[in-house]
Amino acid sequence: MIKERYLSLDVLRGLTIALMIVVNTPGSWSQVYAPFLHAPWHGFTITDLVFPTFLFVVGNAISFSLKKFQALPKKTFLQKVAKRTVFIFLIGLFLNYFPFVFRNELNELTLKDITDIRIMGVLQRIALCYGIASIAIFYLSKRELLIFSTLLLLGYWGIMYFFGSHPDPYSLMQNAALKFDLLLIPVDNLYKGYGIPFDPEGLLSTLPAIVNVIVGYFAGYYIQTRGNNPGTVFKLIGAGLGLLGAALLWNIYFPINKPIWSSSYVLYSSGFTLLTLAVLMWMIEVKSIKNWTYFFEVFGRNPLFIYIMSGLVIKLFFIIRIDGQSFTGWIYENLFLSWSTGKNASLLFALSYMLLMWIIGYVLDKRRIYIKV
Repeated sequence: MIKERYLSLDVLRGLTIALMIVVNTPGSWSQVYAPFLHAPWHGFTITDLVFPTFLFVVGNAISFSLKKFQALPKKTFLQKVAKRTVFIFLIGLFLNYFPFVFRNELNELTLKDITDIRIMGVLQRIALCYGIASIAIFYLSKRELLIFSTLLLLGYWGIMYFFGSHPDPYSLMQNAALKFDLLLIPVDNLYKGYGIPFDPEGLLSTLPAIVNVIVGYFAGYYIQTRGNNPGTVFKLIGAGLGLLGAALLWNIYFPINKPIWSSSYVLYSSGFTLLTLAVLMWMIEVKSIKNWTYFFEVFGRNPLFIYIMSGLVIKLFFIIRIDGQSFTGWIYENLFLSWSTGKNASLLFALSYMLLMWIIGYVLDKRRIYIKV
């Protein structure tokens, strides 16, 4: 097996983090271009590609570290995976509770009720998917891993169909993912962004998301085995197109849907990610066009830390008040709406905030500080 680390993975990771920051921090949520919003329910936008791509990258990274893990005693390996899983999950809980206070109707800072904290979230799903996928990859053969992934996707489809409420078991109010979460998680601890308590990063819908990690592992393993060459690129393109075709066929029966993380969505997002990685490999590894990559390498070298910082800083901006409005609102109004308008101003705010996070990453990279989470 080729041990070479390839730059395309770092760039893909960096692209994902950069886009994740942009879609999470518009100047105004009422002024956002459609591609930078999630599909309301069924459907797919470029924003719906961000999270599964990050899970894909997690799996890709596992393919590089697996040999080191396999040299460890099983007990030590399990301890390391469990420790990292719990740590990332707890960071996610911390982000959900931060900054510990909110402004009430009188604009006074009030301590948040910790018992109402949202239990699940992006980092929590990453943690669970990383932990389960790592153990499956460690113990199962490649063939068994394919069977395991297939069973996860088909089993999830069966659960959603048979335990959802008909005639539409995939609707917001009637899906089995919501029913399952309500059995285990109090209503106050669920996400409220859909108008009802429903968590798009819930427990049951985490099961198919594990497959995004496993697809990333297989891609990394294949690249290390076959090398960075045109043949590998074309095979990745073929695999990506195959997954897209399968997803579109499955979409007829199990709609492509990010909030419930449908099985067709797993295939669809994985297909697009494989195509994106193939294009990056062709440009960077095959054609050696690398003069543009450093910007994204900065994000890719401290990905989780920069993502965490992007969440912490923007929350602080919302709490701080200047002239009776949030610091975020003040910046948006005075530095962006003063010379731009509508969706353009909102997007420029998001891009500027992404650049602020890049500067943090740049300083860390120049000082060779790489924070492992």
